[in-house]
Amino acid sequence: MKLNRHLRREIHSLGVTGGQASLLFTIQRQPGIGVRELATLERMSAPGMSKYVGRLEAAGLILREPSGEDRRRVGLRVSGEGERVLRSVKSRRTAWLAARLQGLSEAELEAVDAAIEPLQVLIDE
Repeated sequence: MKLNRHLRREIHSLGVTGGQASLLFTIQRQPGIGVRELATLERMSAPGMSKYVGRLEAAGLILREPSGEDRRRVGLRVSGEGERVLRSVKSRRTAWLAARLQGLSEAELEAVDAAIEPLQVLIDE
């Protein structure tokens, strides 16, 4: 989708890829999620996800923490630096989208507004 490409390009200068930002947002929404659970959500293999998680950890964007209930289980949490990156990602995406919306007519803006709720339902499924 062309919109997705543009939004991903907006964050490239922050030093993260669109895929990495997506993983960070998922971890932020579900602190303590395990690598296997994250892999299932993202429809990836656990070993493949482990590599991505390792890169995010090496970049200081996430932390691995032992679970309080099961010492063998490790949960993931976004670090302070990861939170900073996510704020920047949201800010850049919002600014890019706001600039594009300014060029729309009143009728076009109403159509966009009407589409937001059904699109959110689809995204949340």
